[in-house]
Amino acid sequence: MSRATARLVLSDGTTFDGEAAGFLPDEGVSTGELVFNTAMSGYQEVLTDPSYAGQVVAFTYPHIGNYGVTPLDEESATPACRGLVVRDLAARPSSWRSVGPLEGFLVQHRIPAITGVDTRRLTRLLRDRGAVGCAFGTAARDALRAAAASAATTDGQDLASGVSCTEAYSLGDGPLTVVAVDYGIKTTIVRELAARFRVTVVPATTTADELRAMSPDGLFLSNGPGDPAALGAQRDVIAQLLGEVPVFGICLGQQVLGEALGASTYKLPFGHHGSNHPVRHEATGRIEVTAQNHNYAVAVDSLPAGARVTHVNLNDGVVEGFCAPEQRAFCVQYHPEAGPGPHDARYLFDVFAALCAGGSMDGL
Repeated sequence: MSRATARLVLSDGTTFDGEAAGFLPDEGVSTGELVFNTAMSGYQEVLTDPSYAGQVVAFTYPHIGNYGVTPLDEESATPACRGLVVRDLAARPSSWRSVGPLEGFLVQHRIPAITGVDTRRLTRLLRDRGAVGCAFGTAARDALRAAAASAATTDGQDLASGVSCTEAYSLGDGPLTVVAVDYGIKTTIVRELAARFRVTVVPATTTADELRAMSPDGLFLSNGPGDPAALGAQRDVIAQLLGEVPVFGICLGQQVLGEALGASTYKLPFGHHGSNHPVRHEATGRIEVTAQNHNYAVAVDSLPAGARVTHVNLNDGVVEGFCAPEQRAFCVQYHPEAGPGPHDARYLFDVFAALCAGGSMDGL
C-alpha cells in the first residue's frame, strides 16, 4: 500500500518520520496528549475505551492490527481517542473473528494514525519526559511544530462530561439494584455489573437527590478521562452520599471517591497504560497482573483517617486501591473487568455484590 509521508512532532519539537494511515483530516494535522500503551493485544478495546478522550495512543508492541477488528470487542459505540501511533500497521487480519482490518475501522470512526514510527525511541522519550502534547499528519513541518507546541493536554480538563451518556439506561436482572455513574464507562464493566445486578447507568451530571430517589442497593463510579480535579460537581455529589449506600469506584471513579473523602489527586509522569501491571493485594500479599489506563492517582498521604490502602502498584508504589470501611466504600485504580487484560481482579465485582447485600468488605 502506498502511503503519504507524515511526521509526528512532540511539544518540544522532537520529530519522528512515518506514514499517514487511518482517517486523513483535510488540514493534515491531528493533535492530542501522547501516551504509550504496553499491551500486546486488545488494541480495539484500547481505542474504544472512553478514558482515552483527548489522547493519542502509541503502542509499544510493534505489530498492531494483526487479528483485525470485531464489534464484539468494542468498549464504546464511538471511540474518543485523538489518534494512533504504531510501528507497523498490519494490512491483513488473521483471526476468524475478524470482520475487517483495523485501518478500515480507523477510517470508519475518523481516527487518524501514523505508522512506521520508531516507537521504541518514542516510548523511551515519553518515559523520561512524561506525557506531552503532540501533533502528527501530512502537513508541513512548521505547521506541525506550531500545532504540537499548542496541543492541549488533559491537565485541568473535564473530559468525562463529553463521553458520558446523555440519558439513563438499564439492563440486568439480578436481585439487587445498582446505579452506575457514567464518567466514560466501558462496555465490559457494564456487562460485569449486569451479570450480578439490575444496573441503571446514569449521566455524570446526575445529582445526589436524583441518585437517592432511585433507592439503589449500591453506587458504582466508573472509569473515565481527564483531570479529576476538574470534576468538582461530581465530587460534591458523591460526598453527599457517602455512608448512605455502598460505593465501588474504578479508575476515575477511585479519584472522584478519593476527593469526595477529602484526599487529593496528582498527575503521574507518563501514567499507567497497558495490560501487564503487577499489583500487590496488601491483605494477602497476592500479586495480581492487571489492566490499567490512568494518568492521575490519589496521593497516599492525603487519605483520611479510617481509610486503608488495599492495593499497591509494584512498579512505582502508586496507590491502586483503598477502602473506607466506615462509609462502606472501596475502589481500585486499575481495571478488574479486564477489557483487555488478565482476569485476576474480577473478584472485586463479587466483593461489591456482597457489600450491597449487607455483607462485610471481606476480600479486601
